[in-house]
Amino acid sequence: MPDGREYAHHSGKKIFDAVFLGAACQFAALHRIETECQPGGVLSKRIGPLSEDAISYALERYDSSAVFSLGCKVARRLKRNGVFRSDWSRGLVVAAVDGIEICSSFVRFCDHCMERKVTHTMDGELREEIQYYHRISVVSVVSSAFPIPLGLRFQKNGEDEVTCSLALLRDLMEELGSRFLDLLVADALYLQTPFVKEIEALGFDWVTNLKENQPELLTESQRVISAGAAEKMDAHPQLQLWHAPEVYWPVADRSIRVVKTERTQSVKRLRVQRDEKGGKHAEKETVTDTSTNFYASNLELGSVPPVFIHQLGRSRWIIDTNVFQTMTTEAHLKRPSVHQGRAEALIVLTMIRVLAYTLTLVFFFGKCAATSEILRSVFATWRES
Repeated sequence: MPDGREYAHHSGKKIFDAVFLGAACQFAALHRIETECQPGGVLSKRIGPLSEDAISYALERYDSSAVFSLGCKVARRLKRNGVFRSDWSRGLVVAAVDGIEICSSFVRFCDHCMERKVTHTMDGELREEIQYYHRISVVSVVSSAFPIPLGLRFQKNGEDEVTCSLALLRDLMEELGSRFLDLLVADALYLQTPFVKEIEALGFDWVTNLKENQPELLTESQRVISAGAAEKMDAHPQLQLWHAPEVYWPVADRSIRVVKTERTQSVKRLRVQRDEKGGKHAEKETVTDTSTNFYASNLELGSVPPVFIHQLGRSRWIIDTNVFQTMTTEAHLKRPSVHQGRAEALIVLTMIRVLAYTLTLVFFFGKCAATSEILRSVFATWRES
């Protein structure tokens, strides 16, 4: 990988290995990596003595585009090895796109920070201060047995999430090729005419949630769907589905496909009650909850049932529940560790953390698959004997 240091005391490989293994070991800060590289630490034999300042200095001079390309090389290898295969997606490689805020501060900032004015209470008084923050857009495969992040991009000043995500998709297609992905799923925020035109030009089919941010399309969908009867799913008795093959979208001056679903399920909730002495205690109770969703799409179904649109739309939640939440709690996505005056270092550190998260999942699920195969073989041998 390109290294911008002129006089490097530690090799670029040593720095990268330390950060990658530290992320795989779920170390939250560079200071923890420095500690574990000292004699007696878990990285002492693999890495050797290495300071936090040396790591941050090197990360600042790495080329983030090279780390991005490395992640794309890993993705291509995973696809060749059949890791992207799935049963439910009918042979399609489905990716989700979404954004998340990863850090914010009123004090620490870098050259790439975005700014906003925030009113908050300080010393009993309301004050308006400038808050510095970062947001990233992420594209992740969600049709595989486990989610596989393909790449991320830091949102820049003057950009919104949709613009940032479009730039990320263009970069990914340039690295991976236009046929690497088949279908894109996204939140209702992305149901905008410029975004839809752009991803269709890139060759994607798409499924997005439909909400109040497109009021005319939502009203027209409700009108068209109200004239039809609901389809009951034998395999999913808790689900009712309405399908409208052609709904006119006034803003885009075109027709699209819309599916409405109503899902009824029993959920457990806590209910606070008061006893005779006025004390409070919580009790679990089972209630029936009904959720309604609208999905818009350009996908030509043919002989495929409309419930497939529902399955695609629900797969979008994987990037929230599996990728963002897991990386926040286990991979310390929202712990910048290096930030003040180190704009490029934060980008490189985040990319390496995502790469370590991806390969940790590959290792874990690969071991599970290998263990399952061994157990099946042992059981078959035992039955024969």
